[in-house]
Amino acid sequence: MIRLRFAPSPTGYLHVGGVRTALFNWLFARKSGGKFILRIEDTDQERSTKASEQEIFDSLRWCGLLWDEGPDVGGDYGPYRQMERHEKGFYRDAVQVLLEKKRAYYSVAKASDPKTEVLRSDRFPEGYSEEEYLIAVKFAVPQGTTLFHDLLKGELRFENQTIDDFVILKSSGVPVYNFAVVVDDAMMRITHVIRGEDHISNTPRQIMLYQALGLELPVFMHLPLILGADKTPLSKRHGGTSVEFFRKEGYLSEGLMNYLALLGWNVKQEVFHPLRELEDFSLENISNKSVVFDYKKLEWINGKHVHGLPFATYYELFKEWIDRYRDTYPEFAELLSRFPQERIERILKVSQEKANTFVQLLPLLRPLLVSADELLFEEKWVDKYLKKPEAPALLERSEKKFSENSLDSYDEIKSVFDRLIEESGLSTNQIYQTLRGALTGSLVSLGLIETVDFLGREEVVRRIRNALGRLRA
Repeated sequence: MIRLRFAPSPTGYLHVGGVRTALFNWLFARKSGGKFILRIEDTDQERSTKASEQEIFDSLRWCGLLWDEGPDVGGDYGPYRQMERHEKGFYRDAVQVLLEKKRAYYSVAKASDPKTEVLRSDRFPEGYSEEEYLIAVKFAVPQGTTLFHDLLKGELRFENQTIDDFVILKSSGVPVYNFAVVVDDAMMRITHVIRGEDHISNTPRQIMLYQALGLELPVFMHLPLILGADKTPLSKRHGGTSVEFFRKEGYLSEGLMNYLALLGWNVKQEVFHPLRELEDFSLENISNKSVVFDYKKLEWINGKHVHGLPFATYYELFKEWIDRYRDTYPEFAELLSRFPQERIERILKVSQEKANTFVQLLPLLRPLLVSADELLFEEKWVDKYLKKPEAPALLERSEKKFSENSLDSYDEIKSVFDRLIEESGLSTNQIYQTLRGALTGSLVSLGLIETVDFLGREEVVRRIRNALGRLRA
């Protein structure tokens, strides 16, 4: 059976590069009828936290990448946390095999000078106190060449003489990454290792360990890293990089996964649901070209998913988002609580096509949710339209027109605007932008007729009067 794993370290938020790696592992496992395993590599005890581990679980679930075996669901090859495996002695047993084969040895160094080796021994060196000395286990790199076939890179060759003997077990007894990953992958019967190309330099060491332990090699595939605009590995200096960042910004999981799939998967269409459209996935369709993370392209992709949602689904996802992040957007959450559900649904229906993310709704919806006294006027609108000599007469005429009509229907509201255009002699753009700013404080808003419809006659008149008051002040 095909078995793949995703093995993050719980030392921070889950990076989108890691999620793309998990996605390709998940897709191949599902396409081949295999298993997708989640393993937590928590041997870095100083940086690993339970909070980060939980964030990994939450992020992967939100992305739709559910695992068949893992720390929280169990499985036949557990435990699925490295420190739990360490406590069960899995790594110590493998170390003993290497020591007996003389493929590894004890290395002693002074605690005050850990880089300088004072003794090598095939047997545990007695008489060296833990206070003064560090006793680790190192792997003895053999002479010759290590080569392997990578599904993307082809045959890769490494001269062993360029690799020094390396630690496999720290003086604390905790295994290092290159050793633990080999033992775990072998014991969990991992058939394919698909990971970022930053791990290529680790691979010859791991292959040496596989061979020394008499284990069958998995198939390796190293994916090009996701880069920032400056062609360096994507990091915080380029912008947000974690699943949590994009989730908090109001992206849909489908939008994020769609975009990550495009970063390496050669497909005919740009907008699709990668977790559903498995039939088109194959490892042969993964590109070996470098990929640059384009935040604008992600936003566009996400918008396509947002705009295509049934409104009921869109509304439920929006509610889940604002409930989760009400502490991040407290003003917005408070404003929404002022209105009954049917009113919020009305405003969201006309805004679904206007925003690509939930965060983009905030400046669009805020002017409709605040009171007239809380409305903020952009200086750009004030300078460009309110200070025009024809603005006072236009606002006074508008106040009168809106006061005289019930504004109960779309057609009635539109007819008011039509009459204003006809009677004022001003351009349609000038009338609409002047009134847009008076009603929303901004030159960018939802449709003006929809805005008037949502606010109602009394609030519309009150806002026009406020704009006139500012003009006369």
